[in-house]
Amino acid sequence: MESLIGIISAINGVVWGPAMLILLAGTGLYLTLGLKLTPQRKLIYGFKMLWRGRKSTEEGDISPFNALMTALSATVGTGNIAGVATAVFFGGPGALFWMWVIALVGMATKFCEATLAVHYREKDANGNHVGGPMYYIKNGLGIKWKWLGVLFAIFGMLAGFGIGNTIQSNSVADALQSTFGIQPLVTGIVIAVLVALVLIGGIKRIGEVAGKLVPIMAIFYVGGGLIILIMHADRVPEAFGLIFYHAFNPIAAAGGFAGATIWAAMRFGIARGVFSNEAGLGSAPIAHAAAQTKDPIRQGTVAMLGTFIDTIIICSITGLVIMVTGAWQSGENGASMSALAFNEGLPGGWGQYIVSIGLAVFAFTTIIGWSFYGEKCTQFLFGEKSNIPFRVLWVLAIPLGTLPIIDLGSLWLVADTLNAMMAIPNLVALLLLSPVVFKLTKDYFNNPANLLKNN
Repeated sequence: MESLIGIISAINGVVWGPAMLILLAGTGLYLTLGLKLTPQRKLIYGFKMLWRGRKSTEEGDISPFNALMTALSATVGTGNIAGVATAVFFGGPGALFWMWVIALVGMATKFCEATLAVHYREKDANGNHVGGPMYYIKNGLGIKWKWLGVLFAIFGMLAGFGIGNTIQSNSVADALQSTFGIQPLVTGIVIAVLVALVLIGGIKRIGEVAGKLVPIMAIFYVGGGLIILIMHADRVPEAFGLIFYHAFNPIAAAGGFAGATIWAAMRFGIARGVFSNEAGLGSAPIAHAAAQTKDPIRQGTVAMLGTFIDTIIICSITGLVIMVTGAWQSGENGASMSALAFNEGLPGGWGQYIVSIGLAVFAFTTIIGWSFYGEKCTQFLFGEKSNIPFRVLWVLAIPLGTLPIIDLGSLWLVADTLNAMMAIPNLVALLLLSPVVFKLTKDYFNNPANLLKNN
């Protein structure tokens, strides 16, 4: 096992090296400039489209609102709680700055992903709309590029069992055991049963559950964090000062914090930012392809909100709470650091309950969201007949992630590595198909009828 982890660690060092960070940030920046900052300029418009998209009678399987909630259900999870803390633990306060940077350019990446997903989607044998990187690679770049779509589907199928399954169940089991004393295996079995009940209904049931749970839990978690920041308002300017200063300057060891270089701040900020918001991974467009919409650009404006909500809002709340309470110097890591921060910030020990309950619900929604991603990747490779076997394997893997034989650090390493390997085919496709998105965007926003109709 140690030799295998060593091999994966070596691969991780390559796929998350300077080249990958340049590819991720560079692609996002190129798309941002190519779109003339449309995602950033049309942020309010995107929220209008999200509000209008709560119900739709257009072609598709789930409402535009529920498509975003399904995508958010898969992104808002341990990355927002444990992932932010891990980034700060290894990269220092400056890591938060690089999370913001990758999120801002990632809005353009997510916009393009969803636009292409709707533009090139298909109907499967069951009459459901399917799309995502494997389909826009095959239908947009042509059959000679299908091998690239196959690679994405393989990496996506395997990555799901890490980023979207065992990591989630492991993290929530650890949090519930430390807070409520619940045995990890019990947590795993309960989550598995609940997930199985949702998966019976397919994407429509997933969308309905996500559409209700995600907004409620996001408000609950963000609300708790905002209360702490208001209570520690005098420390907020200092926290921002540390974040901006150490984004460009190394930080020495202090308290339980081991110190970090500028490269560590960049690497872990970008890596954990992408792990959390998934911009560039190609996962979210699989959900957006099922949206009830006839206009790819309209869904693109909805999709880009996922990155904004996930990282600019939720991750920032976690990071700032960790900073103002001093938990970043405690020596704790992952969800334990976030729980400590919320516990220090709120009187009566309520903070740990917010983190534990938030982590549990976020992890649950991530598991159901990623089940859809993994299923569609598997379906692309093996056809519709693979859907039921995949769901069975997915449910069985959940409690396995809670067993003591699973090391959380190793799981994060494997998930990080597979994330990068998913991103490479997707980013190549985005760059090659970017002229299509630029043209669709220009035509859409230059047509007054679209803006009148959708305002």
